[in-house]
Amino acid sequence: MAKKAKKTGGTPATVALTAAGAEFAVHAYEHDPAAASYGEEAAQAMGVSPDRVFKTLVAEVDGELTVAVVPVAGQLDLKALAAAVGGKRAAMADPAAAERTTGYVRGGISPLGQRKRLRTVLDASASSHATICVSAGRRGLEVELSPAALAELTSAVVAPIGRG
Repeated sequence: MAKKAKKTGGTPATVALTAAGAEFAVHAYEHDPAAASYGEEAAQAMGVSPDRVFKTLVAEVDGELTVAVVPVAGQLDLKALAAAVGGKRAAMADPAAAERTTGYVRGGISPLGQRKRLRTVLDASASSHATICVSAGRRGLEVELSPAALAELTSAVVAPIGRG
């Protein structure tokens, strides 16, 4: 991974990473609007294993918006997400509410630099990789960083919330 990236002025996610002094690398690729899965498209375009590319999903746990960061190759276990934050019930959030609250568009929601900081849960499988990739805040742009850095910067709970 590259040394600390210079100010990109790019997205709130990259600005937040730079301000925190985090080590990260930015990967850009040409986004295909017809792609069925933003995350799988990113993995393929970057030549990275799908188990190292993580998608950012926004769910509602007991009425509170919560961010789940899971591998693009799998799915979010809503019951496990609720349990990870001490909740009883979880459901996927309304996409418009997710976009409004995070400041990002669907397919480009980053766990970093959100308009309103939401509680975050990172799937435990991330810890088995030296670096992972997450959205940098827009379709066609990913940031690569260590799972520990992502957890620290988002105050994430690390728990097994992914399946498959």
